[in-house]
Amino acid sequence: MIDLLQYDFMQRAMIAALLIGLTAPAVGTFIVQRRLALLGDGIGHVALTGVALGFLTGTAPVLTAVLVSVLGAVAIELVRARGRTSGDVALALLFYGGIAGGVLLISLAPGGSNSTLMSYLFGSISTVTLQDVWVIGALAVAVLGVVAVFGRELFVLCQDEEVAKAAGLPVRLLSLLIAVTAALTVVIAMRVVGLLLVSALMVVPVATGQQLTRGFRSTMLLAMASGVVATVGGLTTSFYVEAPPGALIVLVALGGFVLALGLGRFVRRSRPQESRP
Repeated sequence: MIDLLQYDFMQRAMIAALLIGLTAPAVGTFIVQRRLALLGDGIGHVALTGVALGFLTGTAPVLTAVLVSVLGAVAIELVRARGRTSGDVALALLFYGGIAGGVLLISLAPGGSNSTLMSYLFGSISTVTLQDVWVIGALAVAVLGVVAVFGRELFVLCQDEEVAKAAGLPVRLLSLLIAVTAALTVVIAMRVVGLLLVSALMVVPVATGQQLTRGFRSTMLLAMASGVVATVGGLTTSFYVEAPPGALIVLVALGGFVLALGLGRFVRRSRPQESRP
């Protein structure tokens, strides 16, 4: 580990991995609770359009990805909430529109962008710049700040939207807040994990936490710990075996889920059975 951190690009990538490992599962806990596990995947496809727009206009792809993914997340939430379109159909629209827009814009961009685009699709530790670290850090602080400040309200919304309305909570605003934070999280993670795999980091650690805990808060904390282990472990392994970091991060996360699945069964069996009246 020490020799790994001797390289500047690995120091930057490790900071990004830590932030991603904390942020993605934190937001993913609300998304999974609301049964929108594929939301991150859909926003990832929209972020692809934002990255391609950055190449086309010669601006920073991370910033254009933030703008486009936030707009896409807001649009799809409004379609889901106001129209007759169900959640899965709305996500499908997000998938297709994002892919189509990304392919079109990248075809119009100056030559040589395709190889760089691959680093956004599958992640690349060597391309994380100091500017990326600052942007990722700022976005991570914003996302975790939203979770810390509005966590209780978001929990009520994700548990039961009707109960949230009855409690006088701004349901539509909170729904938009979840969509926007999910969009920011996708952009945070795309430089290391890749747009095609980012959704896994928002879902798998949460599923891992659910195997071992019952409470919402404890599930989130365990998911965040699992996310950090997955990102740091996968990134470290990728350095030594020269394999794609995004794929290894997801595989480590899946390995943690399998381990938690077996451990969770053992824990449940060892718990004393509650006496029935």
